[in-house]
Amino acid sequence: MATEALGKATAAEDRRAWYGQLLLAALRRAGAWLGGVFGVVRPVAWVLIVGAIALWIAGRSLGWWELTVAAVSIAVVLVLCLLFLIGRTAYEVSLDLNRTRVVVGERAVGALTLANTGQRAILPSRVLLPVGAGRGVFDVNRLAAGESAEELFAIPTTRRAVVKVGPVSVVRGDPLGLFERVHRRDEPVDLFVHPRTVLFDGQSLGFLRDLEGLPAADLSPDDVSFHALREYQPGDDLRHVHWKSTARTGHMMVRQYEETRRSHFVIGLSTSPADYRDDEEFELAISAAGSLGLRALRDSHRVEIRVQERALPSGTGKQFLDSLAALSPSKPRAGTVVELAGVVAATLPLASVVVLVCGSKVDANDLRTACSRLPYGARVLAVVASPGETPSLRRIGEADVVTLGALDQLPNALRKVLA
Repeated sequence: MATEALGKATAAEDRRAWYGQLLLAALRRAGAWLGGVFGVVRPVAWVLIVGAIALWIAGRSLGWWELTVAAVSIAVVLVLCLLFLIGRTAYEVSLDLNRTRVVVGERAVGALTLANTGQRAILPSRVLLPVGAGRGVFDVNRLAAGESAEELFAIPTTRRAVVKVGPVSVVRGDPLGLFERVHRRDEPVDLFVHPRTVLFDGQSLGFLRDLEGLPAADLSPDDVSFHALREYQPGDDLRHVHWKSTARTGHMMVRQYEETRRSHFVIGLSTSPADYRDDEEFELAISAAGSLGLRALRDSHRVEIRVQERALPSGTGKQFLDSLAALSPSKPRAGTVVELAGVVAATLPLASVVVLVCGSKVDANDLRTACSRLPYGARVLAVVASPGETPSLRRIGEADVVTLGALDQLPNALRKVLA
């Protein structure tokens, strides 16, 4: 009996759980349906609906047939406008950008194709194409079965950014704008607006021309650049014993090497607003960093770029420029170029060349402090962006400091540094 009662109780609990799940699914469907219904009603339509109800009630209560007629007129207009929502919007949408990567100032050209693949005609409708914060509106005429329409568009690119194009929305509504039915038909596409860069030849930005690296002043018991011989010390690797010298001197002699560093090109780009006077200066700094990084990649150097709090992808030129396109100013708590230099030294201690890029608000003392924090033994170049200023070259400590007034001044400035 106890087992039978327990089984009945379990079955009852299962039924209740099943009914609960069924009710929850029904409520979700009802909520989605109500959301779709209320989603087509624009705010103006809600005002008219409430106004019609109020006029009807006032007319019936006060006996004023004028108010009742007004309520009926508004209701008739609302019903007529609702009729415009009837119809299919089952377009097959294709969004095609001629290029998904452009440079600031270039126009991105694209095509929007709408095809009616159904068996019935599709009535006229509007198509919305969001582009960043704005949107384009296209009026599509009636499309018979099997027909298609193509709309060409151009996106002006006035500043560096990653612009989201789409998703395409097909809108069906009434002429008064009271009701609107929207269907999204496509996935958005990212348009990368790269910063301006300048190409130059004749300057090797890596400064290190040896395939295996350039010998440094630091000595090492195991490397590829032979330096000298010294007496054996406990713990030395016996593979480095020089037996001819050992036989000649009577003491065990081992080889000693100079450490070599591979061409490791590091760019420290400050994104702190405190380091720049305005947006123009910030954009010039990004363009300078992009130009230097692209040249280093062309020279087959290992390139890494650091900004406040993170490293940017820089394995290829496309990755490098894409990451610069999405770059935005950092928060004040991330620090300035001084803190950035400390991060570079801590995370990239074997860098062979370090380029610090900042704005004109960084004074000489802060720049000297930043350069002193960089990895020991690395060659340091600081690039200060200052639009409109006469280009100059100076030394601060062990670093060469180049002031740029325009991007096209960069090749001549580097030629002076490498002279």
